[in-house]
Parts: sequence; C-alpha cells; structure tokens
Amino acid sequence: MNKDTLYRYLFDNADVRGELVQLADAYQSVVNAHEYPAVLRRFLGELMAATSLLTATLKFSGDIAVQVQGDGPVSLAVINGNNHQQLRGVARWDGELGDDASLSDLFGQGYIVITLTPDEGERYQGVVALDKPTLAECIQDYFQQSEQLPTGIWLFADGERAAGIFLQVLPSEKDHNAEYEHLTTLTATIKQEELLELPAEEVLHRLYHEEEVRLFDPVDISFKCTCSRERSAAAIRSIEKAEILEILAEQGQIEMGCEYCNSQYRFDAIDVETIYANSSLADADSTKQ
Repeated sequence: MNKDTLYRYLFDNADVRGELVQLADAYQSVVNAHEYPAVLRRFLGELMAATSLLTATLKFSGDIAVQVQGDGPVSLAVINGNNHQQLRGVARWDGELGDDASLSDLFGQGYIVITLTPDEGERYQGVVALDKPTLAECIQDYFQQSEQLPTGIWLFADGERAAGIFLQVLPSEKDHNAEYEHLTTLTATIKQEELLELPAEEVLHRLYHEEEVRLFDPVDISFKCTCSRERSAAAIRSIEKAEILEILAEQGQIEMGCEYCNSQYRFDAIDVETIYANSSLADADSTKQ
C-alpha cells in the first residue's frame, strides 16, 4: 500500500467525481507530537483525512484550515493544509477522555470553521454546526450549505492510519442524479479495514468494478510544519524589549515551542540583542534544539 497518497477519479457514465485518501507517516507526525488519548488520535486522523479531501477540491493556490471548536473537554482540533497537500495539526484537551467518547462527548456544543486563504484574492470562511453524530456528516452539511451539491464523505482512523473517500455530484442541469445515489450506495459498503489496509486501486476495484472509472495519477501527501527560528524571532520582536529582558533576567533564556511539531527554539541575551537590532538571525549563535 502506498503511504500518504490521494487519488482523484471520475465516473465516465455519471456526473460524479471522487477522491480517496490514505494516510500513515504524515498522520503519525501529527499525532505523535503529543500524548493524545486514543479517541483523540482517531479523531485527528478523521479530521486530517477530511482536510486532505477538502484541499483536493480547491481550485486555487493557497491554504486551508479546518478547525473544530467546542465547550467540551476538547476545546480545539485543527488541521492546516495547502494545495500541495502539506498538512499539520494539533488539538487541545483537558482531563481524561473515554475511549468510546462520541463527538458530542469530546466537543460538547461546537462548530466547524473552514477557512480558505488563496495566495491571490479574498479569504473565505464557512461555519457549520457540530450537531451530527460524526465528523463526516457535519462536513457533508457544510457542502450542502456552501455548494449545494450532493456530497458524501466516509472517514476512518485507527490511531495508526487514517483514510477517507469523497463523492460529489458534478454541476449539471439534472434535478435528480440517480447515478450518484447508486454510487453512494456502493461506496457505503466500504469497511474500515479495507480502506486502511488495501491499496487504493484495489479498494476502487472492489467498490466500482462494474463502473467505468477514470483514475488520475496519485498526489503525495506530507506533514510540514511552518514554524521556524525566524518566525519565533519575529514573535519576540513584536513584544516590548523591556518585557523580554525581564523574562531573560528571571529565566536566563527565552524558550518558544511549536504546538504542531513540538520543536523548541531558545534565545539567549545575545540573540535578543541581535533580534532587536534587526540584524540577521543567522548571525546569532543559537541553533534549533
């Protein structure tokens, strides 16, 4: 099985398009950055698969953020991606989470915010309530509200691997798309172990062996964090120097960590003077730890 791959496909005899994503290494890079409870590891896998599928629908170069917020023990879960299928993510929670906790158990009353930020053009943000039993059903509601096109999403994760399938009616003049309903019925027969363990081509053959499917070249997916020493220095520069010097006097150095990848950046007094003198951070002696 190919790891961290997204496939796009079309049905030649139906106005329907599909996507299939399978994640392993990139998923592990996200969930291993923190000691997430098992149920939250699985949820982040579903959210990561969903974000990859959504990213594949983008018709521009830019970024996407799929953020789930609520008033439950999990206050935030977010996956960031871009049109290059580079993903990162993080979640915040408080207390113990039961292994069989439902979506409402995790987030309480909440919502999903999907933010699209093109490199050129205006930013778009859509919000959908977290009022369905599963993440997949909530995101289907998002598509129904935003694009008003029948859309089906199936998401799976077991803590080690994650995967998802996406079906959507192509814009057409038809009022009723029987082909889409037929294909949805076929897709709904997929089992978690099949989608997580089998090669994508075999999954598609099992589901649609009687259909005419046009499969496009796969796209690689990767974990990529955008943190850097330079960004951390810019964050320090945005704070009054006197406040930074006070922290230095108490702690001996400034420590900044990245929530997404757990990288730590440390700055001593010489580094701080360099930052505020607007000199190149490359001249500082400290290196990423």
